[in-house]
Amino acid sequence: MSDEARYITTPIYYVNDRPHIGHVYTTTLCDVYARAMRMQNFDVFFLTGTDEHGVKVEQSAIAKGVTPQALADENSAEFRSIMGSFDLTNDDFIRTTDEAHTKQVQRFVEKLLESGDVYLGTFEGWYDEGQEEYHTETNAKELDYKSPVSGKPLVRATEQNYYFKLSKYQQALEELYQSNPDFVRPESRRNEMLGRLREGLQDVPISRTNFTWGIEMPGDEAHVIYVWIDALFNYITALGLGDHECEWYKHRNHYWPAAYHIVGKEILWFHSIIWPAVLMALNIPLPKCVYAHSFWISEGRKMSKSLGNFIDLEKIESYVNQYGSDAWRYYLVTQGPLGATDADFAAEKFHDIYNAHLVNTIGNCTSRVTAMIQKYFDGELQGEFNGDDRYELGGVDWPTRCADAVNRWKEALDNFELVKAVNAPMDLIRDVDLFINDTAPFKLAKDETKHGELGAILYQCLETLRIATLLLKPLLPEKMNEFHQAIGLTDDARVEMRLLDWGGLNTGTTIEKVALYPRVELTATT
Repeated sequence: MSDEARYITTPIYYVNDRPHIGHVYTTTLCDVYARAMRMQNFDVFFLTGTDEHGVKVEQSAIAKGVTPQALADENSAEFRSIMGSFDLTNDDFIRTTDEAHTKQVQRFVEKLLESGDVYLGTFEGWYDEGQEEYHTETNAKELDYKSPVSGKPLVRATEQNYYFKLSKYQQALEELYQSNPDFVRPESRRNEMLGRLREGLQDVPISRTNFTWGIEMPGDEAHVIYVWIDALFNYITALGLGDHECEWYKHRNHYWPAAYHIVGKEILWFHSIIWPAVLMALNIPLPKCVYAHSFWISEGRKMSKSLGNFIDLEKIESYVNQYGSDAWRYYLVTQGPLGATDADFAAEKFHDIYNAHLVNTIGNCTSRVTAMIQKYFDGELQGEFNGDDRYELGGVDWPTRCADAVNRWKEALDNFELVKAVNAPMDLIRDVDLFINDTAPFKLAKDETKHGELGAILYQCLETLRIATLLLKPLLPEKMNEFHQAIGLTDDARVEMRLLDWGGLNTGTTIEKVALYPRVELTATT
């Protein structure tokens, strides 16, 4: 990866299920990061897509009387549609049925066969049909012979497979975890993987013979490549790393290694143990960080369609229709399970966060300041100042305070600490409210001799809001755009990082009063 490149990925989503809050959440996290990196003029590549092979897709297609490809086409299109519905700015959408992906996967597996890191053997153990994951006897016993995700019983299985020599990379992985403690985050997830490493690694199957819907194993048509190995390769096939002659490689190879793979905690094993080992075997650099978030629950309970608390697309759309897309993004990112614990999606909490953060903080402050400029100066910005005038106007060094917030925001984003990144501009906005209370411009307006001081105070408030809302724009693109238009920022100017420096607003600019986030009544439908 070049110093100016930032590559971020979601897991590719399995097409045997409809999109739900988990898929939208992960993709939104990546979208906020990608937007913020683009805003800083980094060369960003944001990838998502669909995982379309495997026995579950084949069985579902048979049950519906359609071909696996037809079912994959239908369900992949539904996942692709959410990118547009939620204004997610992915740069590409990969499908594991893409011909370019298929060819590259076979080339990579050929290399593993040639190197001796893949061999033909027989599997005897336990299989999680829902996750399409194999478990050793030791691991299955710890799980009480039940799927850690679905809770359904594991199935005893015996099957001839091609194996990847994962055990060969035990020491290399231990050294990776020791030398790079940030390879897996958050720390609790890293500790989980270290625990599994200490149990000792077993070779893992990378092919199946009990179904046909998959990529054929090179040189052996009786086997198809295991869906998880097929899926993991998407991160590098999308860049053409398996075909240096293709257009993808010419234009995208510089993005590797990825800055972040963002995944759910249930698939961390594949991404943080198997995936780096496979890359080591292929002499390909490793991603910088695998970040595994936790799960959403709903109204204090595990999500279930039977309980009626499942957050599906229809439910999500009802929130967006009532509160707006910014509110949806804000709640997901600031209240979501980015850390080690699961997060509760609750209607009342959503409503309270919307009112407290968007209506009462961002909405109230932007409305308050623009309304005063309208009222006292007929909408014309006044009071630009230089030197130390600011210290006589409330005692706040706003240029320094804003610069500190920008630095906090940048550092937090670099570390994928999205809540900290949001807090930096939100703190600025709250400080502006306090500053207004302290300086009381509505009182100064009654004294004509204080006209200049009044203008300077309102300039400081609006300029601080300009910087704060630019920092919020990757999270709240719709309403921050609306605010920027109201204060005279052009579309082109809004994405230049130099505008995060103090003094971007010019006196004489026409300012329109805004009302960004309307109050919403809590109803039983949300």
